[in-house]
Amino acid sequence: MGGGLHGRVLDVLGHEIAAGTHPPGSVLRTDEVEQRFGISRSVAREVVRSLASIRLVVGRQRVGNVVRPREEWNAFDPQLIRWLLAADRTAQLKTLAELRTAVEPMAAAAAAQRAADEDAARLVALSERMVATARSGDLDTFMAADVEFHRLVLRASGNEMFAQLHEVVEELLTWRAGHGLMPEHPRPVAVRLHCEIAECIRSGDRARAEEAMRELVAEALEGTLSGLAGAQAASR
Repeated sequence: MGGGLHGRVLDVLGHEIAAGTHPPGSVLRTDEVEQRFGISRSVAREVVRSLASIRLVVGRQRVGNVVRPREEWNAFDPQLIRWLLAADRTAQLKTLAELRTAVEPMAAAAAAQRAADEDAARLVALSERMVATARSGDLDTFMAADVEFHRLVLRASGNEMFAQLHEVVEELLTWRAGHGLMPEHPRPVAVRLHCEIAECIRSGDRARAEEAMRELVAEALEGTLSGLAGAQAASR
């Protein structure tokens, strides 16, 4: 194995744990990790420490590193989200959609009350950029604006716990684009809803900001699942 040993081994083991190859209660021994991947003891220990930091494993004396029950994992960790998406895309997408449905509409409503003028103006500017890049088919710029838009809504809510969920939303949006589940030209309804949310936050329309964000999250899930179904059909 070449450079980036820690990241590469961590990615393999993380994917395997998420997929159930190492079920809860199974043991990952540092010396076995070292031998399997041909890495040094120090790198193997760092990999195990990284898995422990995500709460995937716990070290036990005279036993080794035991895989924790799934309900104990740090489900908000971006790496774990990526691994779970690889293990079971549909289930994880629905889980993330439920989280977004619970949080982002409330964040948009709160932002309509609390957002600073400069943040509201920035949301409008981002929505306008999304309109322009959707028409031109510049998906990279569109996605960058989309990620920033949702991050800013969460932050502008004034709720620090909402704000810290931005990595979860960003991971999902980035994953969707990276797996070809975005249409060449984003759906007009999604672009329109971003614009409406931005305007509602700027004008202080709490009720409509919440409703429009709820519609947007539902539309995103529908579009992603449709794209996933199409990709699976094409691969058969």
